[in-house]
Amino acid sequence: MRIRFWATGLVATMGALLAACGGGSASGSGTTVNWWTWDDKQAAAYQQCASAFEKANPGTTVKITQYNVDDYFTKLTAGFVAGTAPDAFQNSVQYFQAYASQHQLLPLDDLIARDGFDLGKYSVGVDSWKFTDGKQYALPLDWATAGLYYSTDAITKAGYTPADVAKLTWNPDDGGTFGAMAAHLTVDRNGVRGDQPGFDKDAVATYGVGQLASRDFIGQTTWSSFAPTTGWRFGDKQQWPTKVNYDDPRFVKTAAWIRSLTDRGFSPKIGTFTTGGQATISDTDLLGSGKVAMETAGSWSAATFAKLPGVQVGLAPTVLGPSGKRAALSNSNGDTIWAGTKNPDLTWKWVSYLGSAECQTAASASGSFFPSIPAAMDSAASAMRGQGVDLSVFTTMLKDGTLYPAAVYGNGAALEEAERPLFEAYFGHQRDDDVFAEMAEKSEQVLAKQ
Repeated sequence: MRIRFWATGLVATMGALLAACGGGSASGSGTTVNWWTWDDKQAAAYQQCASAFEKANPGTTVKITQYNVDDYFTKLTAGFVAGTAPDAFQNSVQYFQAYASQHQLLPLDDLIARDGFDLGKYSVGVDSWKFTDGKQYALPLDWATAGLYYSTDAITKAGYTPADVAKLTWNPDDGGTFGAMAAHLTVDRNGVRGDQPGFDKDAVATYGVGQLASRDFIGQTTWSSFAPTTGWRFGDKQQWPTKVNYDDPRFVKTAAWIRSLTDRGFSPKIGTFTTGGQATISDTDLLGSGKVAMETAGSWSAATFAKLPGVQVGLAPTVLGPSGKRAALSNSNGDTIWAGTKNPDLTWKWVSYLGSAECQTAASASGSFFPSIPAAMDSAASAMRGQGVDLSVFTTMLKDGTLYPAAVYGNGAALEEAERPLFEAYFGHQRDDDVFAEMAEKSEQVLAKQ
């Protein structure tokens, strides 16, 4: 599942306190393992695993606690400081560097070697949890990526077929067939399409494509499936980069094309669809209400899209780029063990069970997440197919090399805080191409502190 990027002051300001707290008392008793997650759906899904684990280990209790992502990492950090953190918890690579460098995570290498635990069974995520010391600090829990969702009614009325969407091409010069389709799918309030004379870009009823102009510094469900098809890569290194390549001409051209979509009225500007309280209207609601005809959105929304009442939603892979290949960013969360746990062996037994094919198969049958073990993923896809949800687009991208792993970087919260206003300024026309050199420079400054 995706996590949103939050700048939490506790991570940055309590480093000295954290380093001194590694020996605090864990929250679990001798026979209780406490595990935290930010995802309510995964909390419910993994309860099946907790029950099976307790049955196999009489007298043991697994306590699953879920907190909203807005509060989750703040509560974790406070737990580190107070010595009351959970024995194990779902973790994001955004906070990996901070927690590992503050010695709050237990290295798993000795436990993996002792039990002969096979890391080779995972299709994604293993390398994302290796720190700069070369040690493994988590087992992959899940994976997520983006796909291209569309209203079948909208494309049919526009004269397209699902096969047309499945083979869309893109380039940053003229937008390829994707750009042409985005224009034709856009309709103003007078019924005029975006590629027809008289189109009113200031009175759009349906945007051809959802928002691609992003505040998000990795563009997870926006530009991340476009820029890498040009050969661009996020950092100067895949693991622990010292710079983000925002000043690469290929990224600059991609961003300029995305901004041109909003300028021409084919894609909404940042902030177009917000409620009075500034909460963003969801991707599924936008497509379901006809405000957008197609959009890139997360794999975690596939079941919700498929079950929208009164709307038939199609799903296609991401666009074919100038090289003739696709690119889809893949994130993987992991299960980590707190270094202060009083029950390292029992906690490892639980975490290694979470990372087993048996547990991942049972928990993922609900379709609430994509498991990191291929056999479990196939089982999840089969279970969802029985509910009318076809995940073959994602399983194919997993197997054909379309997916590329998110870079493992340090100081994610600080990086987000530094880059977010610059992205907003560029896509809002307060800044032009000069902003990208500043963005790259800021990334170097932030990453130098990791």
